Amino acid sequence: MNGMARLPQGRPALLLTAIVILTALVGQVRAGATDVFEQNRKLGRGVNILGYDPIWRARAQGRFQAKYFRLLKEAGFNSVRINLQPFRGMNPTNGYALSESWFELLDWAVHQAQAQDLRVILDLHEFTSMGSDPATNKVKYLAFWRQLSAHCQGAPESVLFEVLNEPSGKLTPALWNEYLAEALAIIREKHPTRAVIVGPGYWNSIDHLDELGLPAADHNLIVTVHYYAPMDFTHQGAAWANRKDKLGIEWLGTEAELDVLRRDFDKAAKWAKQHDRPVLLGEFGAYDQAPMESRVRYLTSVVRAAEQRGWSWAYWQFDSDFILYDIGRDSWIEPIRRALISDASPSTSQPSSKRTLSKPGASQ
Repeated sequence: MNGMARLPQGRPALLLTAIVILTALVGQVRAGATDVFEQNRKLGRGVNILGYDPIWRARAQGRFQAKYFRLLKEAGFNSVRINLQPFRGMNPTNGYALSESWFELLDWAVHQAQAQDLRVILDLHEFTSMGSDPATNKVKYLAFWRQLSAHCQGAPESVLFEVLNEPSGKLTPALWNEYLAEALAIIREKHPTRAVIVGPGYWNSIDHLDELGLPAADHNLIVTVHYYAPMDFTHQGAAWANRKDKLGIEWLGTEAELDVLRRDFDKAAKWAKQHDRPVLLGEFGAYDQAPMESRVRYLTSVVRAAEQRGWSWAYWQFDSDFILYDIGRDSWIEPIRRALISDASPSTSQPSSKRTLSKPGASQ
């Protein structure tokens, strides 16, 4: 045996072993040095985009245009939550592989957001399929995360993953914990320190946070909750929510109404403090058939309540029926924009609430 290959004996061997272990530990600390509370703070004020845009079926039919990323930044937003519904293009005949054109569109959206210094959440928005038949759709769910993890391996930390929007239905909170763990294990193979967003079952309900099981050793998780209470106000006029004929319901910002909001948010804040997790209010809003003055009061109150607790947030949604921007008229719905973004709102330069893809290269 070559002398260079011999291990030292006795105390020198112990010293060498200690040095190797310490070097490895230092490397792990450096690799995992991302402050997830800071990551969450940088998400700041966000908007949900592209969820139901026909752009995913045909690029030429897309409503969302590159200029809207710039307009979002100029308006004072810090991030976009891109709602992804890839399952329609995944089937066993192609090994559940996503198409090159799908990834090109994804890269376009991420690139445009990054060009405007907007942080990006890639949200798997297939909650309907997963809730109706989780067992059958699990293969697509896990295949998606294998492909996205590989595709985004070189993406900067400003690109975050959200494991699944609003687990619900047959994907019970207990079953969701199992599915969450499996997807997270896949993601962590290639993204050991990337910030990943996860939420409780029952449509990311605050009332189900206690049922959410998270790996204690994973400190790079942001917990998301959604808030649409009271539903009779926020979803009035929505046929798909069985409220087509419920109209004219006001939200006046009374002390009783504000007290409900405070109690709900304090419950989530207490859970987050106990578990040492940052919070993203990933969806909230009021359907556009609600009275405008009430919508403004409601959104102003929800945003301020979230920011006072150090949460980031993402409004639902840019266009369509919770409309923030009128694409047909090419203009903001100004009362809604002002309710979300005002001079009184904390900026993303505020202190943290705690003690504080491949790099896109698709054509623009």
